[in-house]
Amino acid sequence: MEYTVKQLGDLAGVSGRTLRYYDQIGLLKPHMVNESGYRIYGPKEVDRLQQILFYRELGVDLSTIKELLDSPDFNEQDALREHHRHLLAKRRQLDLLLQNVEQTLSALEGGKPMSDQEKFIGFKEKLIKENEEKYGQEVREKYGDDAVDASNAKLMGLTEDKYAEMQKLAEEIIASLVKAVGKERPEGPEGQRIAELHRKWLSFTWPNYSKAAHAGLAEMYVADERFTAYYDQHKKGAAQFLRDAITAYAK
Repeated sequence: MEYTVKQLGDLAGVSGRTLRYYDQIGLLKPHMVNESGYRIYGPKEVDRLQQILFYRELGVDLSTIKELLDSPDFNEQDALREHHRHLLAKRRQLDLLLQNVEQTLSALEGGKPMSDQEKFIGFKEKLIKENEEKYGQEVREKYGDDAVDASNAKLMGLTEDKYAEMQKLAEEIIASLVKAVGKERPEGPEGQRIAELHRKWLSFTWPNYSKAAHAGLAEMYVADERFTAYYDQHKKGAAQFLRDAITAYAK
């Protein structure tokens, strides 16, 4: 089958404007442009659009999708298996959140009271999933599966108060970094206070603390661009400041 922009848009549930933009950036080029100037899409383009929409559903940005699909190592069957794995994880997350809402409604209506752990299980599962997708491979290679699994288990066991305290501490670290970068020294009193806050934040999920592991994690903040981007989105240089502060703290 061959489709015009409108026909393919109707089939896939995307706008013609989106398809024309995909053409413009080289993400999805039509098979041909006919004599009347209409973009025509064939079977290969339909399959590629399906892959694009799978990746978009998983939150992958367009430039990364293009890089993946244009790679000589791209394999459609492997990609579909990966999509399947991620979508199952996403369904599990949605199921947990739905269960959480239903249990909360039941408790409010006089049913069985929820424990603190039950109230937040869906949100903590989401946090673990996001961390695994972004940093799981690198962290597991550095610290081992047992350490990461133990950390995830400790996070899942946090009470409502402890989980809220952990989130508040993370916000305090970011706010402190924003104020300190460019004004304070990492090895100075404020830098060391931030490093201590970071140690306390780690204690919510790390079964055992060590200065060597703390310093090793800090090195990842500047060695891995994804960690760097997370901190530097708040203030340029925040990742390096935190690394240097923790390095001094660990000594």
